[in-house]
Amino acid sequence: MKLAEDIIIRPYITEKTYDNMADGKYTFIVDYRANKTQIKNAVEKLFNVKVLSVNTVNYSGKEKRLGVHLGKTSKWKKAIVKIDTNPQPVTYLDKDGKQVSTGRKYKTEIEEFGAMQ
Repeated sequence: MKLAEDIIIRPYITEKTYDNMADGKYTFIVDYRANKTQIKNAVEKLFNVKVLSVNTVNYSGKEKRLGVHLGKTSKWKKAIVKIDTNPQPVTYLDKDGKQVSTGRKYKTEIEEFGAMQ
């Protein structure tokens, strides 16, 4: 099993990702072999947020040429993570029938997003 620090490589920052941050969607470049469950667990562990959904996009490497030398860039994976921007407290009944409410201690945004790079 990989560590959370090994799965999340760095944030992917563009104008479009800054616009999506207002909706609670953050974009990361992640390990190519990581699946959605591993990405979700890594983001929840690193940033102490509640992840609602994860969308991934695989990018294959492009052929690049420098003079007579022909090479290929590496393949990579982008993950768009939607977090819960309004976490609600959870209520349940205990064994005596009393209603107990626990406040979730999740953040509503990732402050370190731009500073990770």
